Amino acid sequence: MATNITLTMIKPDAVRAGNIGNILKDIEAGGFRIKAMRYYHMSKTVAGRFYEVHAERPFYGELVEFMSSGPIVAAVLEKENAVADFRTLIGATNPKEAAPGTIRAKYATSIGENAVHGSDSDENAALEASFHFASRDMI
Repeated sequence: MATNITLTMIKPDAVRAGNIGNILKDIEAGGFRIKAMRYYHMSKTVAGRFYEVHAERPFYGELVEFMSSGPIVAAVLEKENAVADFRTLIGATNPKEAAPGTIRAKYATSIGENAVHGSDSDENAALEASFHFASRDMI
């Protein structure tokens, strides 16, 4: 059964490029409501914990390095069928394969620097939201 929340992170590449406002505008235009939002610089330790599910994969170190390379915007988003709808809104991981008009097609530069994170399942959305926010932080 689909839930009504998902987590996104506007990644350091998109923050550096000045695309926070554009991405948030696209998210709101997609029908999502922001329940919680935080702008901060993840340390390598925090990024490592967030992505520990990928610790055995060859890209883990590079991912942690990238995600701790500058500030991010983490946000919990609400909408019916949030995870699936947000995955559609952001597009394919590879921006060259992302549908026109999607966030990654517009703002990502590569597979590694793909502008935004989006939860890949309802279970992960709940875990990821609680990683960044206490329940009292969500309105």
